[in-house]
Amino acid sequence: MLIRWHGHACFEFEDSGVTVLTDPHDGKSIGIKPPVSSAGVVLVSHNQYDHNAVRVVRGEHEDVVAEPGKRNIRGIDIEGFSTFHDEEGGTLRGSNVMYRFEMDGISVCHCGDLGDIPSDETMDELKGTDIVFVPVGEVYTIPLPKLLQFLERIGAKVVVPMHYRVGGLTIPLNNIDAFMENVPKEAAVYVGNEVELSAEDLAEFSGVWVFDR
Repeated sequence: MLIRWHGHACFEFEDSGVTVLTDPHDGKSIGIKPPVSSAGVVLVSHNQYDHNAVRVVRGEHEDVVAEPGKRNIRGIDIEGFSTFHDEEGGTLRGSNVMYRFEMDGISVCHCGDLGDIPSDETMDELKGTDIVFVPVGEVYTIPLPKLLQFLERIGAKVVVPMHYRVGGLTIPLNNIDAFMENVPKEAAVYVGNEVELSAEDLAEFSGVWVFDR
């Protein structure tokens, strides 16, 4: 599986059969380069402009826009989990859908704009996921103390931070520094813009992968 970062919460997951893209933005609306990707499946965690720009994605793609539940699209089993975008049960910023899917024998969870620790039932479903993509910019998403609790409970082999302040971004998020202060130096791997891996590659690694763009 190839994983490529397109900035913000937009990631591309590619195997020999299909490409999945998460939370596409259009670039210009948030001050960074737009994603350039042709996908078969597009997953949108919530219907806001910096996550739902499916129009910029090339190819004949099937879109899942903030929809919880199980589905199989182009041979990939996908499950959406209903969560909240804030700590007040969604009263401030509404709902958010986390997606879990498997590709090349690797389970992936993309948290979107998770705002609070999910229900115990959801946590039980997600526990042991191989790779989890989490928002670390705090301003519109889960506070860092709760995020660390969430990560401890989910027990993923690999954690990928996303949705934080980078050069050019016009959304007022925090940078990645506070999150990385909680990561031992030996557990942090700076992978560049993309990484290719197999299930066997994950057998001997646990830690944090930081992407660049």
